[in-house]
Amino acid sequence: MTYTPHGKHLIAGARVAGDDHFTSAPVDGAAQRFSAGSPALVDRAVKAAEDAFASYGHTDTETRASFLEAIADEIEARGADLTAIGSAETGLPAARLEGERGRTTGQLRMFAGHIRKGDYLDRRHDPAQPDRQPAPRPDLKLVQRPLGPVAVFGASNFPLAFSTAGGDTASALAAGCPVVVKGHEAHPGTAELVAEAITAAAAKCDLHPGVFSLVHGGSLAVGKALVEHPLIRAVGFTGSLRGGRALFDLCAARPEPIPFFGELGSINPMFLLPAATEARAAALGEGWAGSLTMGAGQFCTNPGVAIVLDGAGADAFTEATAAALAGIDAQTMLTDGIADAYRAGRDAVVSHGAVNEVLSKTCQGRSAAPSLFVTTGAEWLAHPDLSHEVFGPLGIIVRAADMDEMRRIAAALAGQLTATLHMDETDTDHARALVPVLERKAGRLLVNGFPTGVEVCDAMVHGGPYPATTFAGTSVGTMAIRRFLRPVSYQNFPDALLPGELR
Repeated sequence: MTYTPHGKHLIAGARVAGDDHFTSAPVDGAAQRFSAGSPALVDRAVKAAEDAFASYGHTDTETRASFLEAIADEIEARGADLTAIGSAETGLPAARLEGERGRTTGQLRMFAGHIRKGDYLDRRHDPAQPDRQPAPRPDLKLVQRPLGPVAVFGASNFPLAFSTAGGDTASALAAGCPVVVKGHEAHPGTAELVAEAITAAAAKCDLHPGVFSLVHGGSLAVGKALVEHPLIRAVGFTGSLRGGRALFDLCAARPEPIPFFGELGSINPMFLLPAATEARAAALGEGWAGSLTMGAGQFCTNPGVAIVLDGAGADAFTEATAAALAGIDAQTMLTDGIADAYRAGRDAVVSHGAVNEVLSKTCQGRSAAPSLFVTTGAEWLAHPDLSHEVFGPLGIIVRAADMDEMRRIAAALAGQLTATLHMDETDTDHARALVPVLERKAGRLLVNGFPTGVEVCDAMVHGGPYPATTFAGTSVGTMAIRRFLRPVSYQNFPDALLPGELR
């Protein structure tokens, strides 16, 4: 690694030291010292963003598209260093980080192409009808306009794709909104290096430097100051239900409430229908084990629950899953805190009287080993606490007595990011009964696949009913841009005063 972090915030193009500091906790290599955020630094960054909005909020789509592409170029130019520092801080393998970097830059370029087309603006025009009776109609034009400065909280589990230049930041910048990022303390060096790339791109495109700022993590007061700042117009967040709900409540309690686009948690249930289970129970168990343990189970789309009809097929599925998980060693988790939370969640399930332990390995320190449990549909329905997310490689098999109970389990679910049906053609009638229920529970429905892995494309929805997300929408794909826009109607406006997209 040739890059050595300077440990400062990047506020409106300037490296700014803070009065307080924290030390990183890398998996490999020496710890680094970073300036910690403060409400005063947040205020400085947000005011710079508001200054930038006066110009950036009125840029044309080509200017913003070129900026997004320049960010992608600058990130790629720092690719080797990003992989090295990201691996050291998080323990993620180089291949995973390189893939995540490609997803991040690909998303930026996709958003650039999307806004160039202009469809996202939803432009509408009702021409004047001065002779209409009984009353004339004025000339009305509508277009989507950017909200203003946006706060983004970096995620722990995706140091690139959901953090400093991730989906929320890319969406807001595409919409015309300056961004202030609160970096995650799990990977501050990675956040800093990506922030350097965005800052360089802004300078290259001759944009107001306040279009982007990074304030490193600090006390809870830093996040509070960011979401409560009167100049912030929306918040993007990926993290825990507890932390996200606290920030959501702060946004709602402001004198002028603002939208909080939070992704908070999901157990991503899978429903194994009878014919599919009978035909390929072993393959389904092996596939689930691979998805469940991918990235040490630290994906928001990790399928933590499998619902299957009681019987021989359920036995075969359970045995195949347990055998596959038994061969998977403990994996390094992103932070000590995440590892501790996983063990606490696993221990709570182990001690729960409504479940039976199939497999649970001992793990210590910053590692996580897979765990597997089984319960009945009746016990699952009677104990809602079993449906709480355990962030890590833990799976629960729910053996439903019949299809009616399986449907009741689906109906009792809280909001999810995904829901999966494993089915064969002869399961179609059973699936037809479940789909209307699951459409109300999840943002993405799958058939015969595993939800880990979120394609970045126009048709993707990465969101769902609460608590999966706080607002029905998506944080992945081109529809994510719409979160940071609002419709404005212009009545009888001369062309000279209209936004450029309406002239």
